[in-house]
Amino acid sequence: MNKLKLGIIGNGYLGEIIAGAWRDGLLPEYELVGIMGRTKEKTDALANEMGCKSCSGIGELLELKPDYIAEAASVASVKDMAEKILTNGSNFIVLSIGAFADQEFYEKVKETAKKHNTRVYIASGAVGGFDVLRTVSLMGEATAGIETRKGPESLRNTPLFGEHLLTDEESTMVFEGNAKEAIGLLPTKVNVAVASSLATAGPDRTKVNIHSVPEMIGDDHKITAEIDGVKAVVDIYSSTSAIAGWSVVAVLQNIVSPVVF
Repeated sequence: MNKLKLGIIGNGYLGEIIAGAWRDGLLPEYELVGIMGRTKEKTDALANEMGCKSCSGIGELLELKPDYIAEAASVASVKDMAEKILTNGSNFIVLSIGAFADQEFYEKVKETAKKHNTRVYIASGAVGGFDVLRTVSLMGEATAGIETRKGPESLRNTPLFGEHLLTDEESTMVFEGNAKEAIGLLPTKVNVAVASSLATAGPDRTKVNIHSVPEMIGDDHKITAEIDGVKAVVDIYSSTSAIAGWSVVAVLQNIVSPVVF
C-alpha cells in the first residue's frame, strides 16, 4: 500500500510536534515529503532532521504533490494559501482557524474544495467536543457562547492589555462581543472561539467573553451550545500550546483509521 504524502506549513513549536509524531512512528500511513517555514535556517534544520525537503514557498511544497498539508503557522498563512492548496488537489488540515471568521473567505474555501474534490479538516486546537456541539446545533437554532479565562501576561501586546491587569487582585472582563469581533482584535489568540462558533451558531452569533485572571497560567475555555431541552458544555484547561499541535496529529490518525472518533 502506497503511503499518503504529507507536507507541513510551519517550522515552529507546533510544526515540530507534528513532524516529531511522524518521526516517532505515530503516523505510519504517511510519508513526510516537505516542510515549509518563514525562516530558512530553521526550516532547513527541521527538514534535515526529518529527512524531507525544505521548501521556501507554497509552490515548492505543492510540487511534491502532497495528499495532505498540515498548517501550523498563522491566520495569514491560511488566508494566503488555502485556495492554492485545495486547487492543487491537496487536502488541508487547518490549525489557525481564526481565518474562517471571515465568512466570505470561509465560503470561498468551501466552494474551492468542492470544485476540486478536496477537503478542509479543522483541527480542534486547544479544545474538543465539536461532535456534541455540532449535534446540539443540528437539533435546532442553538445559542452558543465561549468564556475564556487567561493570565494577564498572555494579553500583553494586544488591544485588551492594560498595565493595571498585572496588579488587579480580581478577575477582569476585558472583552465582550462575538467571535468575529474577537478575531479582529486578537487574530492569534482566539482560534478556539472561531472553531467553536463554526461548530455551533457561527462567528456573528457566538458570544465571547474574555477574562484576565491574576496569576493564572494557561487558558481555560468554557464552551456552551444550548437549545430548548438540551445543553452541552465543554470546559478545557491547558497550560501549554502543545495540545494544538497534537490535535493535528489526531486528525491525521483519524483520516486513515478504520474506526473514526
